[in-house]
Amino acid sequence: MTTFSDIFKRSFLEGFSGTPLTTESILVVLGITTLLAFYIFGVYRYVTRKTFYSKNFNISLVAMSLITAAVILTIQSNIIISLGMVGALSIVRFRTAIKDPMDLVFLFWSLVVGIICGAGMAQIAVLLSAIVTICILILQLLPVSKAPLILVVNATNPQLFAEIEQCLKQYTAHYQIKSRSITATTLDLVVEIRTKEEQKLLDRLMLCQGLTYASLLDHDGEVTF
Repeated sequence: MTTFSDIFKRSFLEGFSGTPLTTESILVVLGITTLLAFYIFGVYRYVTRKTFYSKNFNISLVAMSLITAAVILTIQSNIIISLGMVGALSIVRFRTAIKDPMDLVFLFWSLVVGIICGAGMAQIAVLLSAIVTICILILQLLPVSKAPLILVVNATNPQLFAEIEQCLKQYTAHYQIKSRSITATTLDLVVEIRTKEEQKLLDRLMLCQGLTYASLLDHDGEVTF
């Protein structure tokens, strides 16, 4: 005897039986995904040309797009497989730390491209990739505040601190002492400064009696506004 539960289960499975996949459709989806993944590979390589570049991470972006597209294709084909795959993927844990926020952007971009292409909406993935690339390139061209310089001073006369501070007030727009180490015979200073008269500042510091050396360091780190 057929019960209501049996009818409900049969109608549910028939309604979500999925769409049949052909070899041609699978190859088309994976081919488009591959092209977009290679595009992401090239954009990541270009954007990170001045910073630390990890080729292994870049290769993983391509693989992640393809794997995600294959997973979405499989989920569409059968509701039973999709439920099992959700359970299997829920136990996966990623513990690799993302050091650069831009790496997280490219990681999410690769995942989204794989999902969209696997769902059969490749035109959205193409438009998304184009818009994301334009936004990244335009925002990178925008000028940012110049990073402060790091002044390192060493002197054999600990009493020079007041004179050095007077020089900083005269030749810098802003300065902040990051480290000060004084002994009976030495003085070591690390100062963060903003100035447009680097050479004049160094020349004036070298006139101080007992100054061993003064060094200005530039860096490409984050800028504090």
